[in-house]
Amino acid sequence: MPRKLVDKATETAIVTADAHDPFTLLGLHRRGDGVLVIRVFDPRAEALTLLDAADDSPLVALAKVHPDGLFAAEVPGREAWFPYRLARTVGGETAVVEDPYRFPPWLGETDVYLIAEGTHQRPYERLGAHPTVYEGVPGVAFAVWAPNARRVSVVGDFNDWDGRVHMMRSRGGAGLWELFIPHLVAGALYKFEIRAADGSLLPLKFDPYGFYGEKRPANAAIVHGLTDFPWTDEGWIRAREAAAGGLDRPMSIYEVHLGSWARVPEDEHRFLSYDELGDRLVPYVRDLGFTHIELLPIHEHPFDGSWGYQPVGLYAPTSRFGDPSAFKRFIDRCHNAGIGVIIDWVPGHFPTDAHALGLFDGTHLYEHADPRKGRHMDWDTLIYNFGRIEVRNFLIANALYWIEQFHIDGLRVDAVASMLYLDYSRQDGEWIPNQHGGNENLEAIDFLKRLNELVYELGRGAMTIAEESTAWPMVSRPTYLGGLGFGYKWNMGWMHDTLEYFKKDPIHRRWHQNQLTFGLLYAFNENFILPLSHDEVVHGKGSLFGRMAGDRWQKFANLRAYYGFMWAHPGKQLLFMGGELGQEREWDEDQSLDWHLLEDPLNRGVKDLVGELNRLYVATPALYQQDFDPRGFEWIDGSDADNSVLSWIRWPRDGSAPIVCVANLTPQVLQGYRVGVPWPGAYHERLNTDDSRFGGSGVGNGPLVDSEPVEGHGRPHSLLLTLPPLATVWLQPVNP
Repeated sequence: MPRKLVDKATETAIVTADAHDPFTLLGLHRRGDGVLVIRVFDPRAEALTLLDAADDSPLVALAKVHPDGLFAAEVPGREAWFPYRLARTVGGETAVVEDPYRFPPWLGETDVYLIAEGTHQRPYERLGAHPTVYEGVPGVAFAVWAPNARRVSVVGDFNDWDGRVHMMRSRGGAGLWELFIPHLVAGALYKFEIRAADGSLLPLKFDPYGFYGEKRPANAAIVHGLTDFPWTDEGWIRAREAAAGGLDRPMSIYEVHLGSWARVPEDEHRFLSYDELGDRLVPYVRDLGFTHIELLPIHEHPFDGSWGYQPVGLYAPTSRFGDPSAFKRFIDRCHNAGIGVIIDWVPGHFPTDAHALGLFDGTHLYEHADPRKGRHMDWDTLIYNFGRIEVRNFLIANALYWIEQFHIDGLRVDAVASMLYLDYSRQDGEWIPNQHGGNENLEAIDFLKRLNELVYELGRGAMTIAEESTAWPMVSRPTYLGGLGFGYKWNMGWMHDTLEYFKKDPIHRRWHQNQLTFGLLYAFNENFILPLSHDEVVHGKGSLFGRMAGDRWQKFANLRAYYGFMWAHPGKQLLFMGGELGQEREWDEDQSLDWHLLEDPLNRGVKDLVGELNRLYVATPALYQQDFDPRGFEWIDGSDADNSVLSWIRWPRDGSAPIVCVANLTPQVLQGYRVGVPWPGAYHERLNTDDSRFGGSGVGNGPLVDSEPVEGHGRPHSLLLTLPPLATVWLQPVNP
């Protein structure tokens, strides 16, 4: 009796997609009796013939041994494995194709070892989906980490989303799965179908290393790969590298949500594309004089209302605005316009969407199993397991990916406080102390330190910024000194105090002068960025304009004075889009900024002021060279609370050309106000936020003010000034 071509166990494993290692079942194999047998599963095929790859001569027609599409045949006249192809007939048409199960492993042993060890610096070069030519055949190589899976398949529009067709090879103890699919090309849609250890099928999963995804609400990954790009910004990158962190360089950041900066109302209110943003946003930011753009998270995310802070595709720039190459073009244009690009980066948590990382292989693979460490209480999201080496490797490699592949200049790390504390937003009994009994998340701390070390070692001058809202010490100090290693930290305390001050009626401000001066007690403890960010214009807080005290004119005057105070304060500065317009309503991610406001001279005046602030700031070393050195700041008088006046000096590194700053935060013009100055001579009024050019009343001191040999604030020389209402004035010696 002739032996069956396929035994029942093999047949069942193939047609039910329950083969842990399909390469032992499919393809060309020597049977126990020494006979070569070919097995192929192809539900679309009407007929298959085995061909000798040397000359495509036919060897044997395969029999269909199962109605679902399992074909098999004994190979006559052959004793050893040989290269082969298949003649495949579909719809009456026959074509020569390759069998995925004839190819050897794609992942090299070194890659497998380093990925398993969690030390592969660029695992994204091997994991994910990569168009390639393998053994002379074009196709796509897929690889994914799912150590507890019973079976993993690549499914997509190329195989009718059928998990039986492209079951992946298991790489054993490393927990990796791989498959080279010949003939497949970039643009194909795909996901991973995973059977858990208990045999259950999981929801189809987005590729953790997917480089491109469908536009929501669809959520498949798109084969894209690491494509070459004709960058033209090498001069920019070299200059960034030479700046060695840029602490003594000007940095004025324009924070942007790409989906609502501007829309196209005549085309169904659609988003601008990356290329259109390059045409419009880049020159706009350049003309306003900002040195950097900071983008709210650009990672692929399913829900617009999360603003990108609940990402699914950490390696995929969102397809809302175009493909990855278009995003690279946008960055290249920024650099060629002299603008750096910072992205908000979210390594702290991820959403619970079924296609995301949660329970990726049926187990808590990327997240902690215990919800006391693995679930974020405020956002109902999952927290990465920072103690797992493969997860740390995934995240740190992602940081380097954005810097190396997209030439990103900086990562602003989101929600650092929620990572540092085990009891963050948790009540007693809802968190687990560390091994020392404390509330510090030691695994997250170690992760953040290593992240920063590698970014500053390998990032060619790229920087990291911490959004950290607590008093955790040394956030922006090197790890070798005991710090977390960030380059900068957002100064949330300064933001909160100063906004509270400017909300107050000027008649009450004399009692709250400390809200403007307290920040100088700790201003040099960290490398601070002063953030007027998106978080301050949402959730019922109103706009910056709306939070200012007074009538309409006074609100604008307060806002202008606030900006003048901010740009002259130690620290770099960040302003969320719309702040430069005097946007009057709260930010809405579903609407464009109110560009029509620029028809009003008061709104236009705010925009003109922001441009002037940036122009003067970049041209004035006193305002940026010593932001993080107490020698760069000196009070003249921070205690004149009765008049709500502050005066101070900003010093450059060489001690020349200081800036004298005076802020009158009452609506009264103060005549004959004496301010002690460092040197005698004439002083030029460099900036006056009450200038009529900016919508002010035009009160000022003329182009020059001569000092008098009259003691003021303990100094032998002073200026007798007219202080305009609700305004900040900058003065500089003409001949320092």
